[in-house]
Amino acid sequence: MSFSVTEASLPQKWLAGVLVVFYAIVTILPLIWIISTSFKSQNDAIAYPPELVSEFTLEGYVNLFSTLTRATAEDLEANPPRTWYEEITADRGLIIVGPSRFGERFLNSVIIGFGSTFLSVLLGTLAAYAFSRYKIPLKDDLLFFILSTRMMPPIAVAIPIFLMFRGLGLSDTHAGMILLYTAVNLSLSVWLLKGFIDEIPLEYEEAALIDGYTRFQAFYKIVLPQASTGISATAIFCLIFSWNEYAFAVLLTSGNAQTAPPFIPTIIGVGGQDWPAVAAGTTIFLVPILVFTILLRKNLLRGITFGAVRK
Repeated sequence: MSFSVTEASLPQKWLAGVLVVFYAIVTILPLIWIISTSFKSQNDAIAYPPELVSEFTLEGYVNLFSTLTRATAEDLEANPPRTWYEEITADRGLIIVGPSRFGERFLNSVIIGFGSTFLSVLLGTLAAYAFSRYKIPLKDDLLFFILSTRMMPPIAVAIPIFLMFRGLGLSDTHAGMILLYTAVNLSLSVWLLKGFIDEIPLEYEEAALIDGYTRFQAFYKIVLPQASTGISATAIFCLIFSWNEYAFAVLLTSGNAQTAPPFIPTIIGVGGQDWPAVAAGTTIFLVPILVFTILLRKNLLRGITFGAVRK
C-alpha cells in the first residue's frame, strides 16, 4: 500500500486558518486585558460592567513604584506637586512618601531566574554530554532517577526543603533560591540536552581528536556550537519555570530574596487592592522573559524540531 501527500483543499486551509486565529485570540486576550488594565484608573479597573475603552492614565505605574498616603488640602498646598507623577497622585488627594519595593523584588527575580537558568544549562550540558558519550555504569537507571525528580509536584517536598533551608541558613537568600531552582530544573535540562547531543555525530569529535584536539577542546569547539539550538531551547524552558515559580518563593522568601510573583498580588493601594498597579507590575514582569524568548525564537524553533527528520 502506498500513500501520497496531497495539498490541502481550500476549505481545509480556511478551517485551519480560522482555528489558528481563534486560538491566537483566546490565548492573547488575557494578556491584552492585563496590559490595558495597567493604563486604567482604579475606578475604571473595577467598573461593572467592564469598560473596554477608558481614559488613558499612568496611575497604575505610579502606584506600583511609589508608597502613597492620604493628604489633606493643607498638606497638598504646603507641598505642591513638582513632577508629572506627583500631579497624578495629588489629583486623588495622595502624596508620595517614598519608593515601593517592587524594584527590589524585580531585581531579585532577575538574579535568581537568570542565575539558576545559567547553572541549570551549564551543569545539564556537562551531565548530558557524559551520559551521551561515555559508558556509565547503570546509565539507564541513573537517567530514570534524574527523570523521577519531575514526577512529583515541587510543593510536595516544600516542607522538608523549608526545614532543610532553615537549618542551613539558606532561607530568604539568593543563593538558596538559585540552588533550589537549579535542582528542580536540572532533570529537564539533562534530558533535553542529552537528546540534542545524541543527534550530533560522534565522528566529528573523533576527527577533532585525530587532529590533535583534547577532549575538552573537541567538546568546546565541536559539540557546543552544534548543540547551541538545544541549549537555547533548554534555557528558555528553565527560565520560564524559575521566572514564574510561586510556591517555593512564597514559602522560602519574605524580604531579602523575595521575587516578583509573590509580591505583585500583595500590592495594596490606599483603600484596597490596587488593580491597575497589579496589572502594571504583571506587564513589566512579562517584558524580560518575552524579550529573552524573542531573541532566541529562531533557536527555539530549530531546537524543538532538531532531529525530527532523519535521513
